[in-house]
Amino acid sequence: MIVRVRFHGRGGQGAKTASRILGTAAFNAGHFIQDFPVYGAERRGAPVASFTRFSDEEITERGFIFSPDVVAVMDDSLIVDPLANPLAGLRKGGCAVINTTKGADAVGGARKDVVVVPVALTEQALKFLGKPVLSAGIAAAVARVSGIKEESLLAGVDEELREVGLSEDMVKRNLEFAKSIYGELAPLKLKTEELPGKEELVPLALVVSGEGTEDVTRTGNSTVRHTGNWRTFRPAIDYEKCTDCMICYAYCPESAMSVGSDGRVKIDYDNCKGCMICLTECPLRAISQTREGGLQ
Repeated sequence: MIVRVRFHGRGGQGAKTASRILGTAAFNAGHFIQDFPVYGAERRGAPVASFTRFSDEEITERGFIFSPDVVAVMDDSLIVDPLANPLAGLRKGGCAVINTTKGADAVGGARKDVVVVPVALTEQALKFLGKPVLSAGIAAAVARVSGIKEESLLAGVDEELREVGLSEDMVKRNLEFAKSIYGELAPLKLKTEELPGKEELVPLALVVSGEGTEDVTRTGNSTVRHTGNWRTFRPAIDYEKCTDCMICYAYCPESAMSVGSDGRVKIDYDNCKGCMICLTECPLRAISQTREGGLQ
């Protein structure tokens, strides 16, 4: 039986590395494997996907996984993003592992024919690593529910994270992170069936401009695509400390800051991705960060 896993995350969370860890873990367990990512401009916070297949027999399938047995969602805000649509194609009887602090009904309510496994990965990542990089944790969660043994998983974590150049200390922290997540969950007996129907294509409306440029106006694309839900953390300005030096305004890489009529810097939360460069560059530390709430 082929187990098909599709990871959905945001740039910087470790979706690509997670698929590699799972693939290496499955290989260590004696399976045939495939793992590969897909991404566009590699923008931090942008929705990305990666894929892993593993099987006791040779795998002859190729290409993207449109009908996975397991979906791993690394940010619960992706659930309500119509472009990411991470539960699309998930086979009946399959499993959705979702990084969230909410219950299964809150994040998987649209699909009653699959098993939803909520797990608070971001909180654990902050505890063990000090930053929301989830690759080891989400790989551990998928390995656990799909029946891969812990020793195979940990060997995969160790091998892949050393290969990307992490320090000895960070490799050890990620191993503890993976152990913690693996120990929280229980294996599932996956019995899936393929969903009927074909993949829905999203039509794109093209408007030809007389100025020599063109704009894709379909909702969710181009100028109407807000990126505020890409954040894990939200910056906030303490105006009692702020001296209006404008350094944050100058350094913002996304032009998500503007100067209001009162001469004070304002944050455009519809498009702020939460990179926190403003916080890093603020000389008076007048900018703080708070955790976003995720799924609304």
